Amino acid sequence: MGKLAERLRTFSRNRWLVLVAAMWVQSMAGIGYLFGAISPVLKATLGYDQRQLAALAVAKNLGGYVGVVAGTLSAALPAWAMLLMGAAQNLLGYGWLWLIVDDRAPALPISMMCVLIFVGTNSATYFNTASLVTCIKNFPASRGPMVGILKGFLGLTSAILTQIYAVMHTADQAKLVLMVAVGPALVAIAMMFVVRPVGGHKQARPSDKKSFMFVYTVCLLLASYLAVVKLAQDFLRLTDNVVKVLTVILFVLLVSPIAIPVALTMTSKSELSMEEALLSEPLTAESSSSQEEGGHRQSILTDVEEKSKDTDSLPQSERRNRRRLHLGENFTMMQALVKADFWLIWVSFLLGSGPGLTVIDNLGQMSQAVGFRDVHIFVSLTSIWNFLGRVGGGYFSEIIVREYGYPRHTALAIAQILIASAQFLFAMAWPGTMYIGTFLVGLGYGAHWAIVPAAVSELFGVKHFGAMYNFLSLANPTGSLIFSGLITSTLYDYEAEKQAHQHQVTGLLSPRLLQSTGFLTGGSLTCEGAVCFFVSSLIMSGLCIVGAGLSLIVVHRTRRVYADLYRPVRT
Repeated sequence: MGKLAERLRTFSRNRWLVLVAAMWVQSMAGIGYLFGAISPVLKATLGYDQRQLAALAVAKNLGGYVGVVAGTLSAALPAWAMLLMGAAQNLLGYGWLWLIVDDRAPALPISMMCVLIFVGTNSATYFNTASLVTCIKNFPASRGPMVGILKGFLGLTSAILTQIYAVMHTADQAKLVLMVAVGPALVAIAMMFVVRPVGGHKQARPSDKKSFMFVYTVCLLLASYLAVVKLAQDFLRLTDNVVKVLTVILFVLLVSPIAIPVALTMTSKSELSMEEALLSEPLTAESSSSQEEGGHRQSILTDVEEKSKDTDSLPQSERRNRRRLHLGENFTMMQALVKADFWLIWVSFLLGSGPGLTVIDNLGQMSQAVGFRDVHIFVSLTSIWNFLGRVGGGYFSEIIVREYGYPRHTALAIAQILIASAQFLFAMAWPGTMYIGTFLVGLGYGAHWAIVPAAVSELFGVKHFGAMYNFLSLANPTGSLIFSGLITSTLYDYEAEKQAHQHQVTGLLSPRLLQSTGFLTGGSLTCEGAVCFFVSSLIMSGLCIVGAGLSLIVVHRTRRVYADLYRPVRT
């Protein structure tokens, strides 16, 4: 019994168990990506027009990406408290929204509805911050792969919840809003005492590479499986039993990474003695071992921290002058804000992620405009491609940096060209372009969230990375306000009003006839045809190309910095 209890204690403190629990939390933290599926429900039940939906989308994006409060509290509160606060916000915001949609509570003014959406979606910043900060502490020498995996699982939320909704086999679309309110909160509460720092720097092993490869394999299997399942559900009439079996297999894949901490606990018989040996070694030997296990990236981060400590002891004027000269050191937020490179990265991020997020937010209207009635398939597929983009973006940008010594923004320029191509396809509205376009948008948009944070940590240091990450995240709601709130919604409503006027035939058609022909849905005008998003998609395509150009300027300006950082590993 004593041996079993010791095994259980070792298992509970395994850093891979914490990572797996954080992956599960993250798999429910991407509730913002479900807005494309619930926006038609809001439009139909509350009679909103496209501008009002765009206002809700902006509130959703502000809630999902303004993490200043969560970032500040994370320095003072434990991870469990962060997860509990996020669960409470999620239940409050989306729970109240469900009561309104299900006609259990009176509708609120549009301004208060924006507040509800903001509060509910802002819960994701608590989940995200708690998971990332904890796992960075547990995996100090493997930040790149770990962050890419966690950000990838963030993109799976809509695919998972819409699959559960399919199992329920109900025509009540308000149930989807209920799942958004309850699902993430339950997972966060269940995992809040598992996600915590466990001294992971003492648990580094040569087998970590194999463990990461196993997780990457699970990620690829998940993405492939979900894509096949969603396409099968779209093109084939599957029975309820088949859908249930497919959902069980999905959950088996989600749970499968737990095999890593289980296997490590069962096979490491001498773990305690190894830890005691490490603790008893001299400090110099410990630092040498950590450098070997951490690899070249850890040595880079260590060098940066040492330089920062050296400069911190200098007078303020000399310290300012020295930091101005060297990208790669630990910049403060104010020092970063006066660097042209930081603003180039921010504007490029806005021009790339903004059009991608606009597509995600308007998938319901875009698919309905070209004749699709089931919008959930595109929301789910985009979630899958977003997941692949985050995992793959981090993986391939790492290859570009480590093996070729090129700046990480090379990969970002490629991702922005993918989004520009997708926007052009949406404008043309050829047969099959919704599938191809959502694939390209998901990959390109997801890659932004793996590439940009890593690049900023390399160029401006890790000491004040939290503040810089939150500032960069503001580019997303800013892009949504510009591209969705001002450009897309205005042009959509203009085309919808023009079509309704043409079909009204000088007042001879009643609103009931307009509703039966599809031009009036739930009291609001609906646009049909490729013309609805033609001009806005072309505008966003052009701006994505501008963003790619800015990324290439960043590549040119930071080429020497990356060559210095990664020169020892180049052949």
